[in-house]
Amino acid sequence: MKLHSFIPYSFTAAFLATTATCLTIAEINGNKFISPYRNRDVTNVTGLITAKGPDGIWIRSTRPDNSSSTSESIYVFGNTTFSRNLTTGDIISLNGRVTEYRSSSSHLYLTELTRPSAIRVVSTGNTVTSLKIGLDTTSPPTEQFTSLDNGDVFGLPNNASQISNANPELQPERYGLDFWESIVGELVTVSRPTAVAKPNQFGDTWVVGDWRKTGQNSRSGLTLLSGDGNPEAIVIGSPLDGTDNPEDTKLGDAIQDVTGIVTYAFGNYRILPLTKLTVLSSREPALPSPVRYISTGGCSGITFGDYNIENLAPNSTNIPARAEHITTYLGLPDIVFLQEVQDQTGPSDDGVVSADRTLDVLVAAIADVSGFTYAYVDIDPVNREDGGQPGGNIRQAYLYKPQVLELANINPGGSNDTTEVMPGPRLSFNPGRIAPTSSAWEDSRKPLAAQWRVVSDNSTFFTVNVHFTSKGGSSPIEGDARPPVNLGVDQRSQQANITAAFIADILSEDSDAAVILGGDCNEFTFVEPLELFVQESGLVDLDEAAGVDPVERYTYLFDMNSQELDHFFVSESIAVQAPKLEHVHVNTWVSYDDQISDHDPSVAQLNVCGSRGGSNGNNGNGNGNGNGNGASNGNGNKNGHNKDDKKSKDKKKDRRSRGWGGDQASW
Repeated sequence: MKLHSFIPYSFTAAFLATTATCLTIAEINGNKFISPYRNRDVTNVTGLITAKGPDGIWIRSTRPDNSSSTSESIYVFGNTTFSRNLTTGDIISLNGRVTEYRSSSSHLYLTELTRPSAIRVVSTGNTVTSLKIGLDTTSPPTEQFTSLDNGDVFGLPNNASQISNANPELQPERYGLDFWESIVGELVTVSRPTAVAKPNQFGDTWVVGDWRKTGQNSRSGLTLLSGDGNPEAIVIGSPLDGTDNPEDTKLGDAIQDVTGIVTYAFGNYRILPLTKLTVLSSREPALPSPVRYISTGGCSGITFGDYNIENLAPNSTNIPARAEHITTYLGLPDIVFLQEVQDQTGPSDDGVVSADRTLDVLVAAIADVSGFTYAYVDIDPVNREDGGQPGGNIRQAYLYKPQVLELANINPGGSNDTTEVMPGPRLSFNPGRIAPTSSAWEDSRKPLAAQWRVVSDNSTFFTVNVHFTSKGGSSPIEGDARPPVNLGVDQRSQQANITAAFIADILSEDSDAAVILGGDCNEFTFVEPLELFVQESGLVDLDEAAGVDPVERYTYLFDMNSQELDHFFVSESIAVQAPKLEHVHVNTWVSYDDQISDHDPSVAQLNVCGSRGGSNGNNGNGNGNGNGNGASNGNGNKNGHNKDDKKSKDKKKDRRSRGWGGDQASW
């Protein structure tokens, strides 16, 4: 019940409309996201100072209401002088204005008291204790963020409602946003925290504490799953004492208990710790074991790699490390799907589109490590047409072993040539791009399709190397729009449909054809674009076919989530032949400064004997006969380019916004 002091009848109606007196802090906060006293002046608000910041203080109610839906604490914002003589442990009373603040329209509001005045110290030296999350509070919900998502944080349409408009009653036992809102402003302790992501450049680090968790992988991260967005995680932000959090924290690091204030900023709920984080230990081993899938050299056991190598340019400083990943950790697959290969002048916006030198340098680096020289295939894009870092002209490419594989019926297409499925089946352009002039690919990479022949047994199979449009510019997963804006989802659905129709044409010609799609889909298998792709293409998610544990399906870290943006899909003829697949966490397990790409590579061993038919025209050795030269051993065929999407991120949110590496997936 709300407690109000007597207001004399002689007060004006205007005063009654704008001023409330002797409210508790819980009454000011209310049981919703927006205060019922928004923009009203309040007087004689009493609270215990639990912490001080550079621009204000946090106070806790001395008259708690014992409701789990109302926070007992609030932030008092003012200039640096009003709190100069106040100390943690003081009980004070003050007047102020109830204000809802946010720095962006995509964020949630934070309830504050502003314009503090008539500050009176009631007592000093009072004991300040923190609330242990999961012990003194309920445990954070583990799957759903808010009732407004209707059970699916990735549901469509996006932005169907906004928390700021709907202002639903808090259900902290059911929804993650409601839980954190119900304790916003409180001094809390996270016991036995574990890092579930890398810090940004400010040291802000996502953690989970000693409470119930779902989706936990073997590295102690939280894997994004269908129906489980992991709202139980919380960001540890900038320390209140001015110290700096470490920037080299890694996935799975054990951290000393954290005590701080719950607040909301930069699109997420977060805890402002009293002092910097201390890492107690890191997970071992530091890197995963190399994957040793042994190629049979025939159709019964071809090895496939996939790697978004993050804006590879000829002068990239970590080319030897990329070569080491492909050689040691992927085991020199027979064929490697690459994404984000830049042209040979890198990000220089000079009109150059050829990537020959870029791929030559990578192939040479692999040869230096392994003694083996790959051939390669790509197709140049039209300058500035495929998105990504300006001037970089990123594209997909294939590395392949010419002793094992060769292109069937070589007839390379150009930048705007559309390859089509012909009777046989075969491709009208091999390699070729799929519908490159379609508006679905505006500022985005066009799929690179190819038909291959296994040298030892004349079997053929098809590949499609994709890099769908990015999620850059999506709204925060803990933001106002519900469900959050998954930017580019409609375009990715169009891209998925076009690609699926192409693959369906192959399978309509030969239902036993071996078809493999791989690459950076910039989407999750349980979201509309890839759900549609599977339905329309007839392909099978290789994770499912290979029996990869759902919590181990991740190739990328973003916010609190270990997530899978990079995928393989295979035709039924492959899926039923005991395929093998592993995601190799050479980048997600290491610190930001030690990662070589923002994506992990994957490696598979597949039986592609599904169809030994297909056209048996001119066998080629892969020598370029259209768009350029091959790899340094002369066995490669150069014809392909693609660009990456520009990342648009709040610089405070994630250090990965530095540069243009990888597609920034907001969630």
